[in-house]
Amino acid sequence: MLVGTIDGIRRYPVKSLRGEELDCAEVGWSGIPGDRASAFFVLDGNPRVGKPYRGKEHERLHLTSDPHAAHSAANDRGVEVELRAGDHFFDAAPISIVLNRWLDDLSDEVGYAVEWERFRPNFFVRAATGFAVTENDLVGADLRLGTVRMRVRAPIERCVTITYHPRGEASDPRILRFIAERRNAKMGIYCDVLEPGRASLGDSLVREAPLHS
Repeated sequence: MLVGTIDGIRRYPVKSLRGEELDCAEVGWSGIPGDRASAFFVLDGNPRVGKPYRGKEHERLHLTSDPHAAHSAANDRGVEVELRAGDHFFDAAPISIVLNRWLDDLSDEVGYAVEWERFRPNFFVRAATGFAVTENDLVGADLRLGTVRMRVRAPIERCVTITYHPRGEASDPRILRFIAERRNAKMGIYCDVLEPGRASLGDSLVREAPLHS
């Protein structure tokens, strides 16, 4: 079953900072190389000592890709942070996907086309005509994205960061309120990689029958 086509690809080299636009991505067992490859950790001045300093703690972090600027922004708030590198600093799974169809009711509610970039997925997909499957309906499903095979792990639970405008305009608390009240705080899907491959803009996202050994 055709789910849709890839309309946007993003990698986020530093967790919580601005992402990079990609035309294509090589996807390995642990996701897109370089995605969330480093993160700021709190050393002092914030209740999250020893944990990542996230967009929740500073609503401007997503506007810069410069680690030095992000470090200064934390210091300006009295928070001491340290940039740490690793393999990946994911919240849950290596790949995240959002479909435009899932945003339709939200956009109708707030009166404008809600920007998919607020949700920071790796892949943004434009749904095929007639597609009306929810995130919950896809849990456990096998998907093929370009030549990448994946399995849907779970819907993505959302927090206040989705209220922040991707280009720094005023935040919109109605977005989180709608998703919390009408979508059980979920938007998008987390996926695990079953078979590495390559995905490019314009490639299809297809729901497949599981492969049996």
